[in-house]
Amino acid sequence: MAKEIAGQVKLQIKGGAANPSPPVGPALGSKGINIMEFCKQFNARTQEKAGKILPVVITYYVDKSFEFVVKNPPVAIQLLEAAKLKSGSAEPNRKKVAEVTWEQVKAIAEDKMADLNCFTIESAMKMVAGTARSMGITVKGAFPVNN
Repeated sequence: MAKEIAGQVKLQIKGGAANPSPPVGPALGSKGINIMEFCKQFNARTQEKAGKILPVVITYYVDKSFEFVVKNPPVAIQLLEAAKLKSGSAEPNRKKVAEVTWEQVKAIAEDKMADLNCFTIESAMKMVAGTARSMGITVKGAFPVNN
């Protein structure tokens, strides 16, 4: 028989750097989850992605056990890395801060495809380009169309 799910917690933590201090400790402690056990498991699983911000969905059960799924970094973070920026534009409609190519957009879309709610790589690329636009990052060139 399956365990009874008590709830879920969603957090964004730097890879390999989970520790019991806020925001991790209070979020998990209030649910009765073993904080140190989570930190050890998370850091072991995300050692190769150290320093990158990673979304994690923690499912905890009535018996205080837990499971978690580590997702790919958010599109905004990947765009900032591709454009070599610290942050997006304060006024994205007026002030453009960087440019990325469609090849970079395609690489980000392929990486994030499992977490997006779209079926084709073209629609994923359009979603990534929309995020870039809202951050003040322009995409160079015309949208590549596969005939």
